[in-house]
Amino acid sequence: MNDTRTISPSPSPQAAPARARPGRSPLVTLTLVEARLLLRDPAALFFPLVLPTALLLILGSTIPYFRKPSAELGGLRVIDAYFPASMTMMAVAVIALTIMPAALAGYRENGMLRRMSTTPVGPTRLLAAHMIVCLGLVISSIAVMVVSGRVVLGTAIPRQFPGFLLACVLGTAAFLALGLLIAVLAPSGKAAPGIGSVVMFPMLFLGGVWMPRPSMPHALGVASDLSPAGAFAEAMRLTWGGSGPTVGSLVVLVAWFVVAGVLAVRMFRWE
Repeated sequence: MNDTRTISPSPSPQAAPARARPGRSPLVTLTLVEARLLLRDPAALFFPLVLPTALLLILGSTIPYFRKPSAELGGLRVIDAYFPASMTMMAVAVIALTIMPAALAGYRENGMLRRMSTTPVGPTRLLAAHMIVCLGLVISSIAVMVVSGRVVLGTAIPRQFPGFLLACVLGTAAFLALGLLIAVLAPSGKAAPGIGSVVMFPMLFLGGVWMPRPSMPHALGVASDLSPAGAFAEAMRLTWGGSGPTVGSLVVLVAWFVVAGVLAVRMFRWE
């Protein structure tokens, strides 16, 4: 005899965690879901968590010149005054300009934001949850790099810690606003990381990843100073050296955050 009973399908692993537990706010639930989804993507973890730290350790351990004190750097070594600042900026740029835009543009493309706009949770909480996860990834990446450099190479930690925190907050905010603008302008989730990469590589150059900023020609140096990457890297370098970030660098970061953020909010669409 044929069994005609209907068997209901089991919930998918991604859908199950989305149900809020009693006493847990929707934002906390969405943040945990976003974190689990991020942990399933090896590329999203490798590039911000491993690549900057690996570059710091490889270059610092294989090139003896980088480990010698330099009078031009106030007695600091290159791996103390230059590479940690540049690698911090690189980690933030990778997260903000490639990982975040791809996710947000994908949410809009597949209609998730539109569907959530009809629920009490709302799409704004989803965006906030993803921002929180990206911020957590930024903090983890910087912590891994600083601790690994300290343990393996004996690199210095930021000597001006309040200025370091301020520069990190403003630099991350500026890059996240720029990443949100990329997500708004991207026609699809697949196109977003490509557009982000086109923006990211010039930013890394202006931030001094491939050419030290003091060695840049005058016009290129001015462009670097006015870019979020150059201002961020310079603020980081100064805090590692023991002085606070300059007012000019902080003003540049705030300006990029405001301009990119306002444009992203005005042009944002849920579908």
